[in-house]
Amino acid sequence: MADTKLSVEDGTGAFERLVATLDYPMFVVCTRAHGTDDPPAGCLVGFASQTSIHPPLFLVGLSRRNHTYRIAENATHLAVHIVSRQDHRVAELFGGQTGDRIDKFKHCDWSPGPAGMPILAAAAAWFVGRIVDRFDVGDHVGYLLEPVSGNSPDSFEDWLSFSDVSDLTPGHEA
Repeated sequence: MADTKLSVEDGTGAFERLVATLDYPMFVVCTRAHGTDDPPAGCLVGFASQTSIHPPLFLVGLSRRNHTYRIAENATHLAVHIVSRQDHRVAELFGGQTGDRIDKFKHCDWSPGPAGMPILAAAAAWFVGRIVDRFDVGDHVGYLLEPVSGNSPDSFEDWLSFSDVSDLTPGHEA
């Protein structure tokens, strides 16, 4: 067995360099406060992933500084949208603006969907998930979702990813 030396470096620095090389899918997550007529909220999200097959579960991380997070605190569901690269303007709207200053939904086509969640017309695919748990995950709050309804694509699309939006100036700090 050859004697190999592992290069060990500071964990935080190594981690930050590693994740900077990844090209995560991006999602637009929308919601409304339960039992109110308040306007919907939505934001561009990069921290999201399926977490279980049986039962099907999906995790969304919302920044505590985000307007959508404050609305989601009183929500029962979230709508998770996938958009294609051709709909970059949707990413610019939901990632480059903040609901603290504008009503993003006045600048896009949408309709009420399952559980009253806003469904974006530009979405290539989407699902609505019931919030089954919320928990602290650092500067974000994790929302564990159980899918209740959705619309899947007929074929693979050219999905929006982090590299497509890395030049956006965020509507708020992360």
